[in-house]
Amino acid sequence: MTLKRKKYSSINSQFPPAILVLENKTVYKGIGLGYQGEATGEVCFNTSLTGYQEIISDPSYAGQIINFTFPHIGNVGANKEDLESEKIWTRGVIFNSEITSPSNYRSLIDLNKWLKKNKIVGITGLDTRSLTNYIRDKGAPKGTISNKKSGKFNINKLIKTSIKWPGLNGMDLAEIVSTPKTYTWQGLKTWTKESGFVKNKKKKLKIVAIDFGIKKNILRYFSDYDCEVKVVSCKLSSKEILKLKPHGIFLSNGPGDPAATGRYAIKTVQELIKSNLPIFGICLGHQILALSLNAKTKKMKIGHRGANHPVKNLITDKVEITSQNHGFEIVKESLNKNIIVTHKSLFDNCIEGIKLKNKPVFSVQYHPESNPGPQDSHYLFSEFIKEVKKYAKKKRH
Repeated sequence: MTLKRKKYSSINSQFPPAILVLENKTVYKGIGLGYQGEATGEVCFNTSLTGYQEIISDPSYAGQIINFTFPHIGNVGANKEDLESEKIWTRGVIFNSEITSPSNYRSLIDLNKWLKKNKIVGITGLDTRSLTNYIRDKGAPKGTISNKKSGKFNINKLIKTSIKWPGLNGMDLAEIVSTPKTYTWQGLKTWTKESGFVKNKKKKLKIVAIDFGIKKNILRYFSDYDCEVKVVSCKLSSKEILKLKPHGIFLSNGPGDPAATGRYAIKTVQELIKSNLPIFGICLGHQILALSLNAKTKKMKIGHRGANHPVKNLITDKVEITSQNHGFEIVKESLNKNIIVTHKSLFDNCIEGIKLKNKPVFSVQYHPESNPGPQDSHYLFSEFIKEVKKYAKKKRH
């Protein structure tokens, strides 16, 4: 299937032609944005209406090309505050409409220039609704964006490139995006309109965050709760982690197949659970916790990506609207009797939260730190900090 390029007034003369080719030989023609070159990855869609810079800079999108369902992307430009990672791991981006001139007091740079600066290949002017329907019906395909001035594309070669790419199933990307060295988070709190980022000067509690692809806003939330956070490599041993004398352990979000990451992470998390430290996991950290408890994970057909996903808290019977970004899930039948399912998706009933019956260990599949997204689930940080304070008090006596 080939879709014709949309006709825009002056944009066609300003930007090069581009093409998106899927592994099944479907071809989408459009207009190039961002960095000129090729990008191959899993093509997924995100339904968020806001927060495109946070989404693109989320390390969990390593290996993926993001198709934005909201048509107006780029109208607030880009800035330094909305970065979730110093390095951008997203492979490519797909927009419906051309980027308009930024109109926001926080904007420092046009989104197109920001994409170029970060070497992100983009395409616009194609039918993103058609592409989203395809992904919904057939599952997330492998694909390649080619963006070049000449407008000459070798479609057969691009199809072969897409087919040859191994895909996310079985791929360990956490070891690529994780920090190579332990560092202390700079202590900035969450951003406010009145004062921007304020530094946390109180360091009452010590948290060790295992970095599988951590987002900055998670670290900011810990600063809000007067925590000092040591961020460590996903391959650091439990022995080395315990030497840091933490009051709590955080298992971060991240990209790739949790089972592949589990080669080294499962043993570490199992030993940390034995230490009786409070443990809180998000996204990939949630899946790795489940694997450490002898459960299984599997790849989803579509995945959950957006800031409007309803989740039911099975403990309180309340519904939360959540921000999500995951393509794998826990296999419900693989959970043992010591694990309680605390949250479930109201879209497809997949597991969105678990906790251990006899230890302060819990995790959620979604992103309570938002950025972007609703703030219904911030209470999870508060619940974790309560357990951390209990542990810290025991250590003092």
